[in-house]
Amino acid sequence: MTVKKILTHCILIASAASALRAQTQPVELRPQISLPFRFIAYGDTRFTDPKNTEAANPTVRQTLVQAIADAHPAFISIGGDIAYNGNDVNDWKIWDKETAVWSENKIPVYPALGNHDLHGDPKVALANYFQRFPDLQNNRYYSARAANTLLLMLDSSQDETSGTQGEWLEHELDTLPADVDFVCLVLHHPPYTDSSDASLRGGHSARHPEQALAQMLEERQARTRARLVVIAGHVHNYERHEHNGVTYFVTGGGAARPYMIPRKPGDPLLGKDVNYHYLLFEVDHGKMKITMNRLELANGKATWTTPDSVEITTPVAMPAKAGK
Repeated sequence: MTVKKILTHCILIASAASALRAQTQPVELRPQISLPFRFIAYGDTRFTDPKNTEAANPTVRQTLVQAIADAHPAFISIGGDIAYNGNDVNDWKIWDKETAVWSENKIPVYPALGNHDLHGDPKVALANYFQRFPDLQNNRYYSARAANTLLLMLDSSQDETSGTQGEWLEHELDTLPADVDFVCLVLHHPPYTDSSDASLRGGHSARHPEQALAQMLEERQARTRARLVVIAGHVHNYERHEHNGVTYFVTGGGAARPYMIPRKPGDPLLGKDVNYHYLLFEVDHGKMKITMNRLELANGKATWTTPDSVEITTPVAMPAKAGK
């Protein structure tokens, strides 16, 4: 390694060290996007050496990346566990190589931190992360405004409803511009999931901090015209839940080793254990359609289906309260 590279890496680690401390001024990204537009969300890609097929399926990962590029989204949201080991620069070099098609097509990527992205020395892990996403300016949580949609990108390694992140989130929700129709909260750990830590085939239960976040959001949805949508991962499968007007997605099918989800009758994925996929969001005035694009590989051939979709609409105004 040359002296110049060593100095550059030291500077990156020093910058990442500052990101370990509490944020006070999260960056507000404002890409030039007009209606209608489309974006893609997914997560749990675990970029790593393609020879490591235990951590992730490299063929699936590469097929998803190319399909997403071919969809020409306005941007891509990744809900964490981008790299298998965040402190391993070689894992991030695989990211660089395998997502080069996104860079070539100038498709912005808005990430949220996952637990694997913080593996090892967090200073080194964050240095690798922020080197790939310089627009974040070392912010672990931040916002992005795209036309009538506000993305709130959260760091679920920190409490989402308390501390500086909680104060920032509360301020963002308290001061929503009148022309925002949709608020998408992107984080790694899901507030709702049918997965379980006790599953013998791998899985994760919902944690108390995210359950508290869900309670707060559902209380707010009752008095908020904009529709709240939560996009999470961590569970390596697909789920959609709706509670008190808030729609919750688990989109962890980006190539990491699959977890099995118990499915109930009526679930469009009943009988389908492995669900690699991405979500396509189509946004227009007052409406957002979300479609699960499911990938199945057999003998090297990709088969795509769309087993689940939902359309979310925003009322023109909040309904009047009884007695008013």
